This record gives sequence, structure tokens and C-alpha cells, in this order.
Amino acid sequence: MTLTCGIDVGGTKILGGVVDKSGTIVEELRVESPATDVEAIEEAIASLVLELSSRHTIEGVGVGAAGYIDKSRSTVMFAPNIAWRDVNLKAELEERVDLPVVIENDANAAAWGEFRFGAAEDVDDLLLITVGTGVGGGLVLDGSLYRGAFGVGAEIGHMRVVPGGELCGCGNRGCFEQYASGTALVREARDAAQAGSLLARGVLDRAGGDPAKITGPLITEAAQDGDAFARESLATLGRWLGEGIASLAAVLDPAAVVIGGGVSEAGDLLLEPARAAFAAQLTGRGHRPMLQIRKATLGNRAGLIGAADLARH
Repeated sequence: MTLTCGIDVGGTKILGGVVDKSGTIVEELRVESPATDVEAIEEAIASLVLELSSRHTIEGVGVGAAGYIDKSRSTVMFAPNIAWRDVNLKAELEERVDLPVVIENDANAAAWGEFRFGAAEDVDDLLLITVGTGVGGGLVLDGSLYRGAFGVGAEIGHMRVVPGGELCGCGNRGCFEQYASGTALVREARDAAQAGSLLARGVLDRAGGDPAKITGPLITEAAQDGDAFARESLATLGRWLGEGIASLAAVLDPAAVVIGGGVSEAGDLLLEPARAAFAAQLTGRGHRPMLQIRKATLGNRAGLIGAADLARH
């Protein structure tokens, strides 16, 4: 049985696992992510790999990291939440673990995982949109992962949708993720609660009367329990998402768009408004095939599974 190791590096945790060629996780480990210390985070990754390889015969390692990865899949040029700047992570990890290593953007790795083993294994062209703290993207075209000329393609969260709009962490204003992310969902709910909106009272009560304690999962839970304000908040987010997908479809024409990330746990409360907004805004609607908007099926392990499979390929 051919086994590879997948590593998903985040700002707060590192998830590692041994994965077989069918996408099944044989063993999984998780450690805290020392995100501000380059040496410590590389040591944490290496320790995970070495521990897993002590119990399994691993042929290669794939690392998914939230950042800009060069096209050779070697160097992390920039990572917003981790202290990597122009680090040849491939070379440094290969020296530590004595195995072949490939580095990939985390959303790209997740897109590949959903393409190979998840919600889009029946199509050749897909766009993965991860809706969480920000908005990430991964793109598979004609069965191949698309990286762009410099390795940083599909960063859809930073396409500008509102000129002069909300300030984004990237430094620009009006980025897609400022309107279609979990951060946007929470920001709008907290603003309404702080303004004394009676509509937000139910959500505020769930947060113990403290607007700062309103979270994405709390809003989703309230919506699933029938709270009208929470449902409309998710619907607003879904409409932003659907309109963005319509614009992206005009350029990319994928067969399916897969929605992942933490906010996707809201299911149809998010996806149905997204589908409706997409159908209303798609150029040429009624005279072209309609792509499908689907929920991701691999959950927060898509990046791990995808990275491991990319190491195999």
C-alpha cells in the first residue's frame, strides 16, 4: 500500500496524517502551531512527519500552507498568519525528514482533495471557495491544479467587489472576503447588536448580552434553530457569495463550485441564497449550462488529504 503524509499548517494548529492512495487517512496527529517562530514551526512539522514515519512507510510529504507558494512548490513567498517570508520550506523540511517534500497553498490542496476524493470527483473543472475567517480559492481546470504564472493564482478573496469599501487585511479596500466571509458575517451581526437592533436580540441573548461574544458558529446555531435575524444574516452572506460566483463563472466556467470552510456548516441556509443569487446574476442565464454549487464533503481534512495526494503525484 502506497502511503504519503499530508500536513495542513494553520495559524493555530498543524494537522498531519498518513493517507493511502484512495484518500483514506490511516493515522492522524495534531499539534499547536507556533506561528510566529519560523524555526519552531518547521520543527513542529518535522516532528509530526518523523513520528508518523516511525509507524508507517511513507514515500513523500505534502505540506499545505496558507500563503503564496512559488510555482516550483518550494518557497513560501508570503504567509499572512505565519512568520514565513521567502522561505525555501521544501529544502529545509527535506533536510529534517529525509523524504521528498512538496509545498502547496492550503486552498489549492483542499481543492485537489475535493476533486480527487470529495464533492467534485465527478467533474474535471471545479472552483473551491473556502468561507471562513477569510475567503480562499483553489482551482482545477481540465483535471489539473491551476497555479498561475507565478504560483499564486485563484486568490479570489482579494478580488475587489466594492471600490473604496471595507478595509481588508491585505491593505486594499472592498475585497470579496470583506463581504462573503465568516468575519463579515460576525461584523455585521455585532454592529446590529451594538446598535440596539431588536432583530438581533435573540443572537445577542445567546452571547450572554455581550456583542463581542457573537461568533460565526453561534449565528449558524441560531439560524438552524429558526432565528430570523441569523437566517437573514446567512442569506445576505450567501447572496454576496452567489454574486461573486457569477462573476467568477464568467471568467473560469467551472462545472462545479464547492463551498468549504467553517461557514459552510450552515448548509442550505447559506447555499440556497448563494444559488439563487448566482442564477439571477449569471451572464447568459437561460442560454448556457448552469454550474452546480455544492457543499464540500471532506471537511477540515480536505487540505491534509489533498496535500498527501499531491505528494504522490
